[in-house]
Amino acid sequence: MQNGIAITGMGIVSAIGLSVADNLNSLRNAQKGITQVDNFETSLRDRVRVGEIKLSNEQLSEKLHLPIDNSMTRTGMLGALAAQQAVANAQIDVTSQNYRTGLVSSTSVGGMDITEKYFYAYENRPELHRYIASHDAGVSSQHIADHLGLKGFVTTISTACSSAANAIMLGAQLIKSGRLDRVIVGGTDALSKFTLNGFNTLMILSDTYCKPFDQNRKGLNLGEAAAYLILESDEIVRKENKKVLAYLSGYGNANDAFHQTASSENGEGAYLAMQKAFKIARLSPQDIDYINAHGTATPNNDLSEGRALIRVFGERVPAFSSTKAYTGHTLAAAAGIEAVYSILALQNDLLFPNLNFETPMEEFQLLPQMRLLHQSVNHVLSNSFGFGGNCSTLIFSKA
Repeated sequence: MQNGIAITGMGIVSAIGLSVADNLNSLRNAQKGITQVDNFETSLRDRVRVGEIKLSNEQLSEKLHLPIDNSMTRTGMLGALAAQQAVANAQIDVTSQNYRTGLVSSTSVGGMDITEKYFYAYENRPELHRYIASHDAGVSSQHIADHLGLKGFVTTISTACSSAANAIMLGAQLIKSGRLDRVIVGGTDALSKFTLNGFNTLMILSDTYCKPFDQNRKGLNLGEAAAYLILESDEIVRKENKKVLAYLSGYGNANDAFHQTASSENGEGAYLAMQKAFKIARLSPQDIDYINAHGTATPNNDLSEGRALIRVFGERVPAFSSTKAYTGHTLAAAAGIEAVYSILALQNDLLFPNLNFETPMEEFQLLPQMRLLHQSVNHVLSNSFGFGGNCSTLIFSKA
């Protein structure tokens, strides 16, 4: 195994906490953040459950010291809050000319929360055009960069639910190739009527708490969140004597090439992504101590991912769980918050429980981790799979 890319900072906001410490406390105490929708009106309020951050846009603006009448999207504000935590945690100055610093951010929703609010008045009120312009996914990334004072490289990844994993992967490649010295990587997505209605149309939303890998799973709980990591080169770590939280030791992505909104039954894309990650990390399946599964609690995903895990690990699948029962499925942010949870597992030698599990799936006898467990954790594998066959795997290793 090689060390990989150093992770020197992280930040997170989710339905179970507004900081890394808050999220760890909720994970330790099985405190899920799944509720009804409170932040906006929707006809689905009494029919679905979501992982909502209980802060209004006005409260987020106050936390970021923004004027109330600003054009920053909710997605951008959540991202800025998490990214500034990561920057503070890593104790870096993004405006410094000493190092080439970049931002690789990801989103699926972009500024839809603002677009849908002003859409019907758009044609008749030109002064609202600036809000519509915020819909573009890249605008949220630029807002985050502007809030941090970052003037360097900025780009946006949007590969559905694997977006943040691919942002983290691209950040590592930019450092490995020598193009950048450090990169802020992660993802952010806010809840909106657009996503609720879209996933409801697909008939994959649950009307109660989601149950990943359970025979009686009914679908997913959507969520909103943001999380970012700071990746830094070995040169900076040595020169600045930086504290390393963990290493990104492996990564891989592949396309399932099966269906626009469904995974293949044998988990081909997931299987290939995991194999690629092992190759980069120079690790074998038996080196993995814990798997943070994608585990959306939809009939299709959990069957496909379970079969892929069996293909990779055989009869000895390591301890695994989906933390989406805590936070909901946060779309482009999912791999970002689960990267933070993977690092917390490494730092604290913890396996997090797969909440709400009751009955094993009939297709195989895989049993997820059902209680909080203290044990040695040196390597964590994290899966993220998105629409369009976008499958990505990250491997994190203890510093």
